[in-house]
Amino acid sequence: MMVFEFKTYGKAEQFRAIDNAIKTVQFIRNKCIRYWMDGRGVGQATLQRLCATLAKQFPFAKELNSMARQASAERAWSAISRFYDNCKNPAIKKKGYPQFQKDNRSVEYKTSGWVLAEDRKAITFTDHKGIGKLKLKGTRDLHFYHLDQVKRVRLVRRADGYYVQFCIKVDRQEEVEPSGKAIGLDVGLESFYIDSNNQPVANPRFLRKGEQRIKQAQRRVSKRVKGSKNRGKARQTLGKRHLKISRQRKDHAVKLARCVITSNDVVAYEDLRVRNMVKNHCLAKSINDASWYQFRVWLEYFGKVFNKTTIAVPPHGTSQECSSCGIVVKKSLSTRTHTCQCGCQLERDHNAAKNILSRGLSTTGHVGTFALDASNAWGDGTATLVGANLSEQVLSLNQESHAL
Repeated sequence: MMVFEFKTYGKAEQFRAIDNAIKTVQFIRNKCIRYWMDGRGVGQATLQRLCATLAKQFPFAKELNSMARQASAERAWSAISRFYDNCKNPAIKKKGYPQFQKDNRSVEYKTSGWVLAEDRKAITFTDHKGIGKLKLKGTRDLHFYHLDQVKRVRLVRRADGYYVQFCIKVDRQEEVEPSGKAIGLDVGLESFYIDSNNQPVANPRFLRKGEQRIKQAQRRVSKRVKGSKNRGKARQTLGKRHLKISRQRKDHAVKLARCVITSNDVVAYEDLRVRNMVKNHCLAKSINDASWYQFRVWLEYFGKVFNKTTIAVPPHGTSQECSSCGIVVKKSLSTRTHTCQCGCQLERDHNAAKNILSRGLSTTGHVGTFALDASNAWGDGTATLVGANLSEQVLSLNQESHAL
């Protein structure tokens, strides 16, 4: 499934209609959550039938396309099913009980309720919300795909405007020449990562660089009267600055991950539990700013696209173990040089990257994407899929947090 995004342009009343549709989606989802809370044995089919009942009771719900109402119920069931799965997993302490949504920002249509123009530069929403025809602006060309391949259309509200997303069912596969190279990556905060060839990549620190402007925008919001138009404008400015940093992180992760995958046939990386690492309040901001999870997600995605092997390696002890002789050399986080009695002397992160690569190569002969387990060096199972929860697969890493 591929997602193409376009900036959309229209009139003010059309955007108000989009906001109305978004509020309706939130209303239906919260009604489904309440119905599940009040009754026993409520399943996904029951929530789908509830959508028809809500359409009869509330005229504004009936104005929304029927498949959009069903997609709202699917969102509710997704939260419920995730809660059930977490309850079955004893490793997850916080089960994530479904919560009522307060700030929904999107509405999703399936295969009806919209019509794409012949030139693929405009889209018309045909339900009774009054959205109408919206112009599309983007770099993607929808002419390469048949309309039957478009399975979902989303309207998304962001700080800088409204966007239309097309979810297209297609298997993306690209061919590149084999490089015959294998690489291990040790992520950090001094450098974004150091590979097993001792090649560091600088940490961009987008949040640190833009933090001053964000603080200024936040102070302007705090000084404005609640409910005033000036406060709304200040909040929009603050949102735009956060959105810029988010886009910078994504752009950096995508470009770097693609470069790493196309340059190597085997990529081994740390199987980090980022959720636990950010509990360290001294390093939480820097860890979130580095965006290691997003980088890993794109590594695995491009690994599938280019048919390359990506291996998630348990990080426990990678910086303590000598990459030359295997002896464990205890060192604190402040010690940045690895020195072993065998004569091996390396930079700490370079030594860890070499250990990550050697552990990853222990799966030689297996094709695909693997996640190694501490008790099973061969790794029965796949690495975390795109959008999945890392905490369900990875091990704790309390001693591998790098100093700022």
